[in-house]
Amino acid sequence: MIIGVPKEVKAGEFRVAMTPAGAKMLTQAGHTVRIQKSAGEGSGFLDADYRRAGATLASSAAQVWSADLVIKVKEPLPSEFRFFRAGQILFAFLHLAPNRPLTLALLKKKVTAIAYETVEDEQGHLPILFAMSQVAGRVAVIMGNYFQGNPQGGRGVLYGGVRGVEPAHVVILGGGTVGEGAARVASGMGSRVTILERFPERIAYLKRELNKSVSVRSADSAAVRAAVLSADILIGALHIPGAKTPRLVTRAMVKQMKRHSVIVDVAIDQGGSCETSRPTSHMHPVYIEEGVIHYCVPNMPGAYARTSTQALTHITHPYIVDLAKSGVPGCFTSKSIAPGVQCFNGHLTCEPVAVAHHLRFSRLATAVQLR
Repeated sequence: MIIGVPKEVKAGEFRVAMTPAGAKMLTQAGHTVRIQKSAGEGSGFLDADYRRAGATLASSAAQVWSADLVIKVKEPLPSEFRFFRAGQILFAFLHLAPNRPLTLALLKKKVTAIAYETVEDEQGHLPILFAMSQVAGRVAVIMGNYFQGNPQGGRGVLYGGVRGVEPAHVVILGGGTVGEGAARVASGMGSRVTILERFPERIAYLKRELNKSVSVRSADSAAVRAAVLSADILIGALHIPGAKTPRLVTRAMVKQMKRHSVIVDVAIDQGGSCETSRPTSHMHPVYIEEGVIHYCVPNMPGAYARTSTQALTHITHPYIVDLAKSGVPGCFTSKSIAPGVQCFNGHLTCEPVAVAHHLRFSRLATAVQLR
């Protein structure tokens, strides 16, 4: 199979979807790997590294997108829609629930679109999303601390405080991988941390595993409101697999937050946790809304591309091998890959995305029979 790896075009995205080591293993297995020139430079991988690995360097995006299987990190932008074609396999983070134009473009061109964020392992976990969520949770704390500083317009409350001075209060909406990671880092820095989580079994886990200084509460409306209004730094870490993120924090609540407090909305790639959230970029990461600093960068792990690329490709490589070997629909027999298939042959096969856009949903097995 011909596998294409384009250079990421999203603003501030420095990751690459395949390392030279991954390219070498695929070429040794008899596949052709086309990688766009300079695609790996942001992660520290040079064109010469890929050439030595047996990959073919392509001078244009069109050459790469002509491959049978296209591997990306982030979702295609409108400038890339023209490369879509029937029968093409796309494997990347897609985040379709808040992105109707991309959803419609994939369906119109009958692309087989497989989303990193809904691929499962044998236990039903989301291994690819987990890897990047670990990074995002740590980055959220770093950015929250940075923009809380006075030179960046923040309140000037130090995360860990000092002797005799109360530390910053970090409130985390959601106790999944992002929330847990953020809590570990923030509490380790001496912050006062509150996590709001909806599932009782997850609450019990967090109380058992985290530092006893971390307060874990049920995410009922009263608790959310009280915690949000007391936050110096609010981290949105809500996640519903494949679905648009519920906006638990209203504009009215943001308006009542401490002036110059900071919101880091990690959930922005699925629509955001706050009514006042809108996507930003690494070049222009923040804006002020209702007196509160908002950091809403959809590709936060891209700021630490070397670590993120290595973590990502370590997980994605076995799935790429399976896709390249089995093709479509052969790879759908995999209980891991099948949940990741969101579009196939013009059919929308991810129910939460169909609900978000009021589009018709088809089960994957049905869509395969209809092809």
